[in-house]
Amino acid sequence: MKPRPKIPTEPTAISTAEQFQNQTLRPVLKALNDLILAYYRHHLPKRKVAFDRFSPEDKLAYIERSVREDTRLRLMLIGMVVGQFSPEEWAIFVAEEAELTRRIGNLLIGRLQSQVDQLSSAG
Repeated sequence: MKPRPKIPTEPTAISTAEQFQNQTLRPVLKALNDLILAYYRHHLPKRKVAFDRFSPEDKLAYIERSVREDTRLRLMLIGMVVGQFSPEEWAIFVAEEAELTRRIGNLLIGRLQSQVDQLSSAG
């Protein structure tokens, strides 16, 4: 895997979760972007989804629904992210697991939705 990219953020983060999101989660998701897209493309035919036939709005809604409700998909994607943590990052994650897991889910949905055109079968 490529080294984590540096992502400039304003130092306005107040909570530990927000700092962790900006300093760890965003760079990890950016570094894993190609893998996340590839895995999601792999997921679509397994669920027999005619994703290419959906309207643009339905594609965005499907992405959100699938990441939130498909346990196997959600756990695999979150596992990809968590697997990149250092022991120090893992300790922070465990201390705020529920909040950080929610944030990872939201970041994954946003990342997939912003690249929806790359999820088509021709993509």
